[in-house]
Amino acid sequence: MINTILQAKNGSSDFIVMLLVMAVLFFFMIYPQMKKQKKARLYTEELKKGDHVVTTGGVHGKITQENEKYFIIALEEGSMKIEKSGISMELTQAHYPKESEKK
Repeated sequence: MINTILQAKNGSSDFIVMLLVMAVLFFFMIYPQMKKQKKARLYTEELKKGDHVVTTGGVHGKITQENEKYFIIALEEGSMKIEKSGISMELTQAHYPKESEKK
């Protein structure tokens, strides 16, 4: 009887430890990533015609047209259709800081 009670207490403490581990993982790993994704999405939504951008692949260009899901950017030779998710906020801000500071 006493062993059963002790085992029950040990099982519930394991459950509490598991919840604490999941909470720590959420607040230190998942939440910051969600915050970063939201910031990148808002940045992409604020881009407009004439802004210089850098894609995640490293292509530099200037936005000439905008659609709901993509941009058309002008390159040195020709133009390119890029998904909005393909724009790198970090690279764009690093290479074109003056334009990023306006926002």
